[in-house]
Amino acid sequence: MQEKIIILDFGSQYTQLIARRVRELNVYCEIHPYNKPPKKNENIKGYILSGSPFSVRDSEAPIPDLKGIKSDYPLLGVCYGAQHLAHNFGGEVLPSKHREYGRANLQFIDKENKLFKGVDIGTQVWMSHGDTIAKLPDNYKTIASTKDVKYGAYKIENEQTYGIQFHPEVYHTVEGKKMLHNFVVDICGCTQNWTPDSFAEKSISELKNQLKNDKVVLGLSGGVDSTVAAILLNKAIGENLHAIFVDNGLLRKNEFDEVLEIYKSIGLNVVGVRAGDRFLEALKGVSDPEQKRKIIGSQFINVFDAEAHKLQNIKWLAQGTIYPDVIESVSVNGPSATIKSHHNVGGLPDFMKLKIVEPLRLLFKDEVRRVGKALNIPDDILGRHPFPGPGLAIRILGDITAERIRILQEVDKIFIDGLKEHNLYNEVWQAGAMLLPIYSVGVMGDERTYEQVVSLRAVSSTDGMTADWSHLPYEFLAEISNKIINNVKGINRVVYDISSKPPATIEWE
Repeated sequence: MQEKIIILDFGSQYTQLIARRVRELNVYCEIHPYNKPPKKNENIKGYILSGSPFSVRDSEAPIPDLKGIKSDYPLLGVCYGAQHLAHNFGGEVLPSKHREYGRANLQFIDKENKLFKGVDIGTQVWMSHGDTIAKLPDNYKTIASTKDVKYGAYKIENEQTYGIQFHPEVYHTVEGKKMLHNFVVDICGCTQNWTPDSFAEKSISELKNQLKNDKVVLGLSGGVDSTVAAILLNKAIGENLHAIFVDNGLLRKNEFDEVLEIYKSIGLNVVGVRAGDRFLEALKGVSDPEQKRKIIGSQFINVFDAEAHKLQNIKWLAQGTIYPDVIESVSVNGPSATIKSHHNVGGLPDFMKLKIVEPLRLLFKDEVRRVGKALNIPDDILGRHPFPGPGLAIRILGDITAERIRILQEVDKIFIDGLKEHNLYNEVWQAGAMLLPIYSVGVMGDERTYEQVVSLRAVSSTDGMTADWSHLPYEFLAEISNKIINNVKGINRVVYDISSKPPATIEWE
């Protein structure tokens, strides 16, 4: 069975980052709400308590039940987690007298302590809290301090329980990865055997046992997640996987034919369904973004279900659900108030009475790509930028028409092809064009024009949760702008979006 570290989440924005850092050490870990820990078993090697937007002094501060965890397993409290272990076990936490947000340096380190093995005196750490530990319980020993934070880190005597008031998971904590390595490998004893190859091998074996000779249907999108899920299933059950790739008419130019050909070339049992006219008719006159999503989602389900009904004895529906989707649906505060309509979790009609199989539900987005590489999936698929489920519909602001789709497809192709030709495509996490619902005056030759405006968007990110706008070279943007205006009838102005997420989103709708 797979060794694991359990992270108990108190609602911190950094919780997923802790998990990612642990997994980068080839150690599997899971995030659970602080009030819903998993059943204890021999596979669990240790626990981490996350940070929190709460103060431990708040009347509604989250309090975990650590019976059978603290003193029984290695335990690391981070920020709020460290303050909880001090405040609720005989110590005291008070509002900070000094600013404890941002960079700090560890001026004292107990070099004999396993948590700080190989960590340098003076190393930079990242603080982010309004409270501080004013007094430690009697059996707690200080193992690191900064100039202003006396109890920067501690260990409980006769227990493998540690607390740190800084965040080891952020890159501002220069030796944070080393500290996490010391905890999960040296203190918890994890063997670092959770790799893309081992995940693929284990998943294929488990899928064989789970599905046996049953038939499975899967909707392919052309994206990384559904493709990696399909290859895992194909290796497990072969022709018993029936993949359906729907052309909603809102894909990139030539994308349906190109991707369908790739799918067939790698041996998938796939059927392509052209349904663009149906989607376009349903979207006629609709400009509200959420209504667009609902219509596209509903039409996709209808097309997919009609195609699936042509198949005989299907028992399972496969989905490309990934770990952030799973975390979202069982978060500390419950599912978030607004989950987009094309979200992978949920959204199935009542009449689709199939069991669900989700081969990627344990993986983050970047891990899906690494597993895909281990499965030798072509770079044409694996290296593709994320693309929204509703396609170009949410990149066309306002009404959707065949002519507006044509215009945006032409613009998008020039932009994406240009990124590839200039070796910029892999430097960008996601790129695309937005057709704006405005017209502007221009001059072409000696004639006045009054045509549409398009905005180019390119961002750098790891997982899409936050993103910075990409600083593409001016010369490149100038070249692409000229190509678009000279070659795409209906466009006379190109702008470049330089907003980051937050406060903006990656897509405009």
